Amino acid sequence: MVEWQSNLRSHRGRLVSGPGSGPGTQVHAASYLRERRIVLDRALLAHHNELARILTHEMFHFVWLRLGNPLRLSWQKLLHSEMQSRARGELGWSAELRKDKLDPTRLDLRTRSWRDYACESFCDTAARLYSGSRNHPEFTLAQRFVAARREWFADLVRYREGGLRI
Repeated sequence: MVEWQSNLRSHRGRLVSGPGSGPGTQVHAASYLRERRIVLDRALLAHHNELARILTHEMFHFVWLRLGNPLRLSWQKLLHSEMQSRARGELGWSAELRKDKLDPTRLDLRTRSWRDYACESFCDTAARLYSGSRNHPEFTLAQRFVAARREWFADLVRYREGGLRI
């Protein structure tokens, strides 16, 4: 189910909306996986490209949930390889915000902060690949890393169709 609300903000781990600026950080959307619900900010209705990018990102949170640990670990290994190559940038602010908080010299794939980054990076990458958005100020990751991620997603599709194993 998709819901529309106005002036979305994240405040103390909760989504709030309503008139004025209010407390919290402005966000465009939120996903509630257990409820199978996505909340989008009404302002996106006036920006079709941004709506497509944000909605695709939110839908891929549901894909991430269903991937299973082996595929999520495969994605995390790709990200770890990027970090070792000193890749800067990301494909969306949600991943970049989390990436910037990681210590690249002490990466532990079991920490909450790493798992959160991996999830957001997965969703931002999917949004870049499948929403139709090719250029956006938040797309700051070098093309060689984007190409590797595109290939990972292509492998995922082939794997799901009964072919290649990731």
